[in-house]
Amino acid sequence: MEFETLKNRVPRICDSVECKEFAILIPIVHHNGQQSIVFQVRSGSLVKQPNEICFPGGKIEHEENPRQAAVRETCEELLVDESNIQVLGELDTLVTPFNTVIYPFAAGLNNYQGSFSADEVREVFYVPLDYLLQHKPQCSQLDVVMKPHEDFPYDKVQNGKDYPWARGTYPVYFYEYEGRIIWGITARILKNFIELIGK
Repeated sequence: MEFETLKNRVPRICDSVECKEFAILIPIVHHNGQQSIVFQVRSGSLVKQPNEICFPGGKIEHEENPRQAAVRETCEELLVDESNIQVLGELDTLVTPFNTVIYPFAAGLNNYQGSFSADEVREVFYVPLDYLLQHKPQCSQLDVVMKPHEDFPYDKVQNGKDYPWARGTYPVYFYEYEGRIIWGITARILKNFIELIGK
């Protein structure tokens, strides 16, 4: 048996073809004399997660790599030119229990004047990096439980319906700044970023 297909292969995340893949960008600007992160509040007219706080980003399109997708989505949502985006690096990939894979990037955003597309964004606001470095998020946990479908072939596994399925927990983080709550996947990616630059 030949194994040529394994030579020089770039590894992917296992079963990622079964997942929806997204890319997001953490935009860093100078605001009121401080390095700050731009957050956006999603439009209330959107079907998914209206009025929630997030970073610019979206689904990775065909023929597009994660970095290209993150930059494109940022241009579309914050109405900035690609030449004003300086990608600083890629953060840790986030794989969720909900069949999504998210590729986050951090970038400097030059000459940003608070613009945004009203079709997708209700408003933007800024949080100083120093504040985020000094305030750890609150953390709560969700239980992740395996629940087989009705047609699951129990006869093919040891102990059948009494099989001891693995259980897990999923952390949910909450940052609070001037009455705004940054939570969920956005907060989880933010926490990873803050920990990386804090080192």
